[in-house]
Amino acid sequence: MSLEPPDLGADLPWHAITHSDLPFTVSDPRLPDDPLVWVNAAFTRLTGYSAQDALGRNCRFLQGPGTDRGAARGLLGELQAGRTGAAVLLNYRRDGTPFWNQVVASPVRDADGRITHHVGIQADVSDRVHAERERDTQLALAQATTARLDLLARVSDELATHLDYAEAVRALADVAVPALATWGYVVVTDERGRVEHLHVTTGDDERRAAARALQTLDTGWLSRSPRMQEALHSPPGFMPTPYAIDVTGLPARTTPEQLDVLQRLGLGSALVVPLRARDRVIGALALVHESLDAFGAEAVVTAAHLGRRAGLALDNVRLFLAEREAAITLQHSLLPEIPPLAGLDVAATYVPSARQAEIGGDWFDVLRVRDGSIGLAVGDVVGHDLRAAATMGQLRSLLRAAAWDGEGPARVLARVDEVVRGLDIAGIATCVFARWEPDGDGARLTYARAGHPPGMLRLPHGEVLLLEGALRTPLGIADPVGRTADEAELQVRVPAGATLVLYTDGLVERRDRGLREGVAVLAERLAGVPAGADAKAVRDELVAALAGSHQEDDVCLLVVRPAG
Repeated sequence: MSLEPPDLGADLPWHAITHSDLPFTVSDPRLPDDPLVWVNAAFTRLTGYSAQDALGRNCRFLQGPGTDRGAARGLLGELQAGRTGAAVLLNYRRDGTPFWNQVVASPVRDADGRITHHVGIQADVSDRVHAERERDTQLALAQATTARLDLLARVSDELATHLDYAEAVRALADVAVPALATWGYVVVTDERGRVEHLHVTTGDDERRAAARALQTLDTGWLSRSPRMQEALHSPPGFMPTPYAIDVTGLPARTTPEQLDVLQRLGLGSALVVPLRARDRVIGALALVHESLDAFGAEAVVTAAHLGRRAGLALDNVRLFLAEREAAITLQHSLLPEIPPLAGLDVAATYVPSARQAEIGGDWFDVLRVRDGSIGLAVGDVVGHDLRAAATMGQLRSLLRAAAWDGEGPARVLARVDEVVRGLDIAGIATCVFARWEPDGDGARLTYARAGHPPGMLRLPHGEVLLLEGALRTPLGIADPVGRTADEAELQVRVPAGATLVLYTDGLVERRDRGLREGVAVLAERLAGVPAGADAKAVRDELVAALAGSHQEDDVCLLVVRPAG
């Protein structure tokens, strides 16, 4: 075979190709296997193959175990179709060292349009490929880190919205499992290690029935799982590892029904992550994939981070609920039991704030006075802590003592305020105090307010009167006007069938609604209550309408109407 160059034209172009730093090759597709018939010196410098080594052979001798055969076939297909083809291939030099070769091959046609040769240009682009791969690796790492942080944030945000412990467990499973596995579950235990809550979930609609079924079965299969026990009793710093599920050993640890459900969910590989709180493991997150080797290093790291964050978040929910329950219990212990009162239909409630675990200062009272009248009070001490609760207890006792002699509401509030400021009782409070005196088939109501929202009187035909007069400064703040007691109280007639409503500002005021607007909403709701509704029905209607599950402040509500 001749080593002379083919007739490619004038001397200058041929001289440029021959002495170029770019490797050039020429092959002849008219010969069997399209062999090389010419290569320049740059080709030898790139590949280590001399002209004698290369000529007469198809250029696939540069390929090796790492070459993408599909990309090579694509390049060949373009040439066979008479088009220019290009590819970046992992090729190998004569000494076996790999390099990334950017190949561009074009057909050469004669005067009649027939393809006579293939001309190839090659370039070593290893540095570029390695840089791109490093960039892709870093990008993939950044994307994986972002995805992990996003999942952790979503779990944290979801858990922060739940004040019910069982709901928080369900939320954790429903967010975390579909993002990491085919199916899985969250199990939490009590102080004795017994299963307290279990929620099984899957992102596959066809497996949901099996997930619900597993959740209802006896949990003995969990206590007999070696991996689950390892996670529940793991020490600090424990790092979970994925494992292939021992399908052959499952029948010995499960009932036939449990085994059937597990098989329907899919058994392949699993990862069990402890949910670690402050000083102990409170449960575990189990991730199951129907495929083997489905959990890579990134999934393990994400799951481990998730276990630590979710464990602490769940424990925070548990502690919050325990503290809140204790606070509510103490709060209710400070509120009175309403005594049976002849001729009166009375209902009251205290609704704690959904966002506070502390004790509040809201209170109500209904008391018999020495002269036979009934005292009605609703108050609100500023603050949400033990100090506010202590002040509330003192004010309630002071008001009871001041009201016993039967003085008017304004004088009662003035005496309480005098003691509060004289003894330097901590805290500022608002209060409305009213004296209810039966009068025929209705009553006379005398009231006074110390910085408190106006009470409401719903008349039998549905009109709502705002009891917005008789206002003085809150308890603990001197009244600069210096009004007499008679000027600071008002009296209204309560006809048969009317309803009196006293409340604290938590019922009507919130961040997106001012006090005046809230009062108008309450008046509208009260006007819409059915005319024959008793005090309990009115109370429940107003609480349902205005005191939602996420109200921002404590609420006290007192409803009074003539009986009969």
